[in-house]
Amino acid sequence: MTHRLKLYITGRTHSSQLAMENLRRLMEQQVPGAYEITIVDVLESPQEAEADKVLATPTLIKESPPPTRRILGDLSDTHKVLLGLGLNGTPRKVS
Repeated sequence: MTHRLKLYITGRTHSSQLAMENLRRLMEQQVPGAYEITIVDVLESPQEAEADKVLATPTLIKESPPPTRRILGDLSDTHKVLLGLGLNGTPRKVS
């Protein structure tokens, strides 16, 4: 099962960078190789953000597997992000 995620950011701000790093790290720890991340900069693609009704950034949208979920912020609260993604809510240790 592939996890399809879309992360909306605004430029290369600290918060945007942190959200991208946190998301990649978390997905590699939890489901290595079983995810696709699309990064959408709302400054470059405002119409896509409008279509997805994104009002704040960073915003992560889990597109699949269902149900669709939204998580706001820099994704630093690992437990909250795992629950939002429908993963077990417990960070896995990487050895």
